[in-house]
Amino acid sequence: MKPMARTSTLAATLGALALFCSAGPAMATAELPPVQTSGQIEYLTGGIGTQESAALERASKQWPLTLEFAVKDKPRADFAADVATEIRDAGGHQVLQVTSGGPFILARLAPGTYTVDATFAGRTLHEKVRVRHGQPAKALFLWPAGSQAPRS
Repeated sequence: MKPMARTSTLAATLGALALFCSAGPAMATAELPPVQTSGQIEYLTGGIGTQESAALERASKQWPLTLEFAVKDKPRADFAADVATEIRDAGGHQVLQVTSGGPFILARLAPGTYTVDATFAGRTLHEKVRVRHGQPAKALFLWPAGSQAPRS
């Protein structure tokens, strides 16, 4: 009778493990933040937490432009959020103005050259980015150590 009890216990354990493993990845995968629209530009912003950050990094391959914000912290960098961001086209026309909801902004922009101004802790960084058809572009904005967001 003991072998049957062990078999039943083993079967129950394996069944529970299979159920856990099939639900596990779904529970561990964060959903992307909602797509937002400003004018005619669609964008995502977020990345607070490891799972959402990883989800946005995976999704960035499908978006023409990814902006990443961080503060240099000696051996590594810490993500920055609440970054006032303005994107202008080659003619100087504003195409997107948004405050980041985390360390990432993914924007669906037409191919072209853009200027991005990102302001954090009272300091503005500037980058020129070139968006090409079918080739995602990425720009990293890295503020010096000690930069802090203003406290409210």
